[in-house]
Amino acid sequence: MKRWSLASRIVSGTLIIVLGALVLLSVLVAAFTRYEVTERLDNSLQEVAERLEFVVGELDKNGPASAVPGGHVARLPGVNRRTLAYQISTPEGQLEVRSQNAPETPFVPHLDAGFYNIPSFRVYVVPSVSSHHYILVGEPTFHRTEAVRRAILISVLPMVIFFPAIWLLVRWRVRRAMQPLTSLQQEIRSRGGTNLAPIPPLDLPEELVAIHSAVNLLLERLKMALSTERAFAANAAHELRNPIGALLAQVQILKGMLQHSEHDERATTIMHQARRIGRMMEKLLQLSRATSGIALAEDRFDLVPVIRFLAQELEREKGQVIELSGTPHLMIRGDMDAAGILFRNLLENAVLHGSSLQPVRVVITEDSDVLISNDCDPLTSEILQDMEKPFVRGATDAEGSGLGLAIVRQISLQLRADIVITSPVPGKTRGITVSIRFPSGDTETSARFKEIEPV
Repeated sequence: MKRWSLASRIVSGTLIIVLGALVLLSVLVAAFTRYEVTERLDNSLQEVAERLEFVVGELDKNGPASAVPGGHVARLPGVNRRTLAYQISTPEGQLEVRSQNAPETPFVPHLDAGFYNIPSFRVYVVPSVSSHHYILVGEPTFHRTEAVRRAILISVLPMVIFFPAIWLLVRWRVRRAMQPLTSLQQEIRSRGGTNLAPIPPLDLPEELVAIHSAVNLLLERLKMALSTERAFAANAAHELRNPIGALLAQVQILKGMLQHSEHDERATTIMHQARRIGRMMEKLLQLSRATSGIALAEDRFDLVPVIRFLAQELEREKGQVIELSGTPHLMIRGDMDAAGILFRNLLENAVLHGSSLQPVRVVITEDSDVLISNDCDPLTSEILQDMEKPFVRGATDAEGSGLGLAIVRQISLQLRADIVITSPVPGKTRGITVSIRFPSGDTETSARFKEIEPV
C-alpha cells in the first residue's frame, strides 16, 4: 500500500484551493476588464461624435453640398488602420463627408441611434442636433479586440506569474509548520529496546502535545515492563546457575558410582539435561546483558585478538578446527565483552551446526568485514529469516537453545554492525556464511594485509 505524506496532502490541498480561487478571480477580472474597456472605448466613440457636431454645423450653414459618390473625403495625416473612422450622412443615407479610412457606403444600412457591431467596426450612430444629418463613428474591431486582450493580460498575467512563487511559499511554510512533527517522529524512531528515555520537551503545537504525552507514558510503561522482564530473566538465570552447577557435579559423581550398572544410562541422560539447562541459563544471562545495552560503550579495542581467543577456546572444547585469516588488526568502537558474546555465539553456532570434517573459516577483511563460514546443507530463505527469532532453531539435532542469533542481533544493533546471513556459501553449493560489517568510521584496519597464523 502506497504511503501518503501529511505535508504533501496539506500542500496539494492548499494549492488546489488557491489555484481554484485564482482561476475564478482571473475569470471575474477578465470579464470586468472587458466590460470596463468596452465601456471606455464606447465613451470615446461618443466623444468623437460630439466633436464632429461642428462639422455638421458648417454643413447646415453652407446648405446642401454637391453630391459626390461616396461623399467628400477628409484627408488627415497619420491615419492608419487603428484610427477611428467617421461618416456624416443625410437621413436618406447619402454620405456627405467621411474620413479617408471609412468605407464609401454607410457603416449600417439603417440610421438608428445606438451601437452596432459589424464585421470590421464597432459603430456608434447618433443624429445631429439639427436632425438634418447623422454622425457615424467606427472603431476597427481588431483594435478593440487587441485593447481588450492587452488589458486582460495586464490584469490576469501577474496572478499566473506569481503562482509558482505562491506554490514555493506555501510549500516552505507547510514544511516549516510540520517541522515539530518531524522532530517528534525522529525522537520516537530513535527509541528502542536499548533507549526508552522519555522524549524531551519539544516546541510542539497544541495538537501534538497530547501525542507527546501519550508516547512518553507508553515508553514509561514499556520501560517498566522490560526492566521487570530483564530482571526476572537475569535473576532467575543467576539464581539457578549455582544450583544447576552443584546438581551437575553431583550427577557426575553419581555417574561415576553407577558406572557399568543398569542405571548408568539414566545418569548419563540426567547429566546431559543438566548441562543443557546450564547452557540455557548462560544464554539467558547473555540475552539479558545484550538487551541492557552493554555494547553502547565507546571504547576502542582490537577485535582480532578477541576472535582468536574465542576460536582457540572452542577448539579445545569442541575439537573443531577453526581457520582464522585476513588482516591482523581491526580496531572497532564498543564494549569488548559484548563483542566477545557476539562472536562466541557465532563461532559456537558454526561449530555446532557445521560438518566436523570441514574447518570453520573466519576471514577478517580490510573493508571492516568479518566472514564466518561453515559447511552444512544449504538453508532456505524462510529458515534463515526464522533463525533470528528467540527460541527458534533450524532442522538440526545439534545442541542449542535457539537464542544465539537473537543475542547476536541485539549486540550488533548496539555496535552499529550490519549482519547478513547467506546460504549456500557464495561460489559453492553448500554451507552458510555470516558477514558482520562494522561502520567504516568506527574501524581501523592494519595498513598491510597478511595472513594470520591458523589457530
